[in-house]
Amino acid sequence: MKLNKRGVALAFVAAWSLAGLPAQAYEQDKTYNITILHTNDHHGHFWRNDYGEYGLAAQKTLVDGIRKEVAAAGGSVLVLSGGDINTGVPESDLQDAEPDFRGMNLIGYDAMAVGNHEFDNPLTVLRQQEKWSKFPFLSANIYQKSTGERLFKPWALFKRQGLNIAVIGLTTDDTAKIGNPEFFTDIEFRKPAGEAKLVIQELQQTVKPDIMIATTHMGHYDNGNHGSNAPGDVELARSLTAGSLAMIVGGHSQDPVCMASENKKQVDYVPGTPCAPDKQNGIWIVQAHEWGKYVGRADFEFRNGEMKLVHYQLIPVNLKKKITYDNGESERVLYTPQIPENPQMLSLLSPFQNKGKAQLGVKIGNVNGHLEGDRSKVRFVQTNLGHLILAAQMARTNADFAVMSGGGIRDSIESGDITYKDVLKVQPFGNILVYADMSGQEVTDYLTAVAQMKPDSGAYPQFANVSFVAKAGKLIDLKINGEPVDPNKKYRMATLSFNATGGDGYPKIDSKPGYVNTGFIDAEVLKQYIQQNSPLDVNAYEPKGEVSWQ
Repeated sequence: MKLNKRGVALAFVAAWSLAGLPAQAYEQDKTYNITILHTNDHHGHFWRNDYGEYGLAAQKTLVDGIRKEVAAAGGSVLVLSGGDINTGVPESDLQDAEPDFRGMNLIGYDAMAVGNHEFDNPLTVLRQQEKWSKFPFLSANIYQKSTGERLFKPWALFKRQGLNIAVIGLTTDDTAKIGNPEFFTDIEFRKPAGEAKLVIQELQQTVKPDIMIATTHMGHYDNGNHGSNAPGDVELARSLTAGSLAMIVGGHSQDPVCMASENKKQVDYVPGTPCAPDKQNGIWIVQAHEWGKYVGRADFEFRNGEMKLVHYQLIPVNLKKKITYDNGESERVLYTPQIPENPQMLSLLSPFQNKGKAQLGVKIGNVNGHLEGDRSKVRFVQTNLGHLILAAQMARTNADFAVMSGGGIRDSIESGDITYKDVLKVQPFGNILVYADMSGQEVTDYLTAVAQMKPDSGAYPQFANVSFVAKAGKLIDLKINGEPVDPNKKYRMATLSFNATGGDGYPKIDSKPGYVNTGFIDAEVLKQYIQQNSPLDVNAYEPKGEVSWQ
């Protein structure tokens, strides 16, 4: 397999710039202590939540303490992120995650993998985030189509105690499918395993690092059973030469990777209890759940070219459990001792938090019950919140029916007052409302294709004003707004730009003559609908078995 031109160029640059460094820099029979700290899938959680859990201020206190402890013992620390810093908390989203990246600088992150949600914004925003950051964004398998060159550094080299440690970045090739296709017109996501082999070979021939680590955003799937997802870290480890990486710091699947037995994770990991990371083909695989809930800590001893894991733990960052007493009262209690918040970090982040809250805390309406948007529901069944979102889209476009991916719904709305923040938590991606005028036959073909999307995936569809029974790949008794579809009649469908341009594998409709991009942001559409129709009655949006699968 040939190295691409950029790979060769990087190799020569690396070789030239490191010409003064000895290959395999370690001393014989000397033991080096290396601690790898890691997080992943931060998703905008720079500030503690309403219960005082996680947040970068407490994380800095924790990391600073570990640095001091390790340094006192003569060891070194490397801090890595498995990516997805963007999307999930409105205060962060409205500020393009600037507080998150600046907070990570203060903690002292060394590198991060580029996650799929780094592409929720145009590339110009991602390049600005790189400028804010004092650490490299790594991905070996993301290329610019027009030039054939990588868009990011494939690896970075760190020197600790005289050792050369190479960190390789990799990104799930599902990004092109699950991200916004509008942003990928000149971007290609190649298979991570193939690029990993190229980069490892390149490093071995030029830099000759003492230790190689991968920080990835690919997901951890038990025994490599990745289902409809792209292959993840287990498959990557198995595809490489045994032990060619010391470890894989992962992300994307948002799991605490704590193994109950060989090839099987613990189902309900309890914070603060022992955690055994996965090991595949001589390579340790770790992942620290999500949102900064944990900092993963892997303590290694390196001696004569061998990395030995001597201790691993997931350290909870002020996580709490809810305890309900016999009298019905409840409280939240820390799993592990309180970690105080770092004053310097609070000083940095407070202006960002205050600015975000001022924009988001305004009441826009109210609802008389729970609107269901939980991941465990919207990817499996039709929900009242799905119907509400689609009703808003139909109202704005005068559409006959509407469809969208369940994975585009990211949170629930609770009974009571609704704020703009609530809406942005439900729809954080900034997709554009679009519509298409199609014949009845085109509608039948489109809905038949969409109805094949599987539950337990972001592609699972939410429908409004549509009814059918799906059986053996066909739709029986298909109706729009209660009337059988007329093949010769024109219908208007509302959806989001993400799905219209092929996101989640939906049929592309953006080139149809009757396609219109409204320019309206999805969250703004929902916000206005809530304002105009409050108080909302949850019963008006409750699914009634309109669509079913046999």
